Amino acid sequence: MPTISTGDKVLVSGANGFIAIWVVRKFLEKGYAVRGTVRSSDKGKYLENYFKLYGDKFEIVVVEDITKEGAFDEAIKGVDAIAHTASPFYLTAASVDEIIGPAVNGTVSILKSAVKNGQAVKRVVVTSSGAAVQEVGVDKVFTEFNWNELAIREVKEQGDAAPGLSKYRASKALAEKAAWEFYEKNKADIKWDLSVLNPPFPMIHEIRNIDALNASSRQWYDAVLGNTQSETFLKVQGSAYIDVRDVAEAHTLALEKEAAGGERIIISAGSCVWQDWIDAANALSPPAVLSRSKIAVGFPGAGKTVKAPVEYNTSKAARILGLKYHTKEEVARDTLADFERRGW
Repeated sequence: MPTISTGDKVLVSGANGFIAIWVVRKFLEKGYAVRGTVRSSDKGKYLENYFKLYGDKFEIVVVEDITKEGAFDEAIKGVDAIAHTASPFYLTAASVDEIIGPAVNGTVSILKSAVKNGQAVKRVVVTSSGAAVQEVGVDKVFTEFNWNELAIREVKEQGDAAPGLSKYRASKALAEKAAWEFYEKNKADIKWDLSVLNPPFPMIHEIRNIDALNASSRQWYDAVLGNTQSETFLKVQGSAYIDVRDVAEAHTLALEKEAAGGERIIISAGSCVWQDWIDAANALSPPAVLSRSKIAVGFPGAGKTVKAPVEYNTSKAARILGLKYHTKEEVARDTLADFERRGW
């Protein structure tokens, strides 16, 4: 399957989102043109100003409801590739349909539009999640063959009473399953192929105030600078991690590398408990400059004595994408520098 090259136009759905804004930025930096979708013109104004130096290389299209039939029909016309990042990401959904419906239907909607109007499209990359792979409490090294059937089962059995995190995990798994099912059903009649990326919650993103921090970055802030977390939280709780800049890079590579076509690819820099981030921040040399905050101490070294909360096999990402990751120290330094710059 032919892959894209510099100068081609990429459609990025949900372009104002946490991951998407970095994906847009990376494509523009590499010389691609980007058409981003947003739900309203107001959301697009921030992006137009943010990327104004790229001139007509960046454009905005309003797609008010991604779940509607034909929602992306016009947006897809004339693009060479698609990065579908638009999907709900919050842990407080009151109902199952509130989060799973948009995740599944939005994914299928853009694929249907790609079939209908994507004559120039060579590849579609869908942003899934490690949440679609990992089953909490299962002690194993997870690979691309694994699915979070546990979360799907929880939601099926408990309905709206299921925990918010389970609803989110199920939404990612079901949306990705829907993407693969659609692709397999239609691939004999289409000219593009599908690639899916499965990252853990990324760190670092562009925000306007501290209350706008996404779930993972807010947890990072509270753990490293909050000085209020319990011993159990710091020593036991954690996850896999990845810098959002590496997630963005993976999106460009997934569209550029021919071998990524038809592949599900886990991308992760490693695993950690929250104490590991405190230790990384305190070990920075030279030390981080913080005029308004103080790095917590917690329980130094505790992360070295516990089993990793989750382990992924990322050999496929290394083999196909050749992806290089930012280290914990680099992430800690850049995150703290960004917080300081913003006066936090």
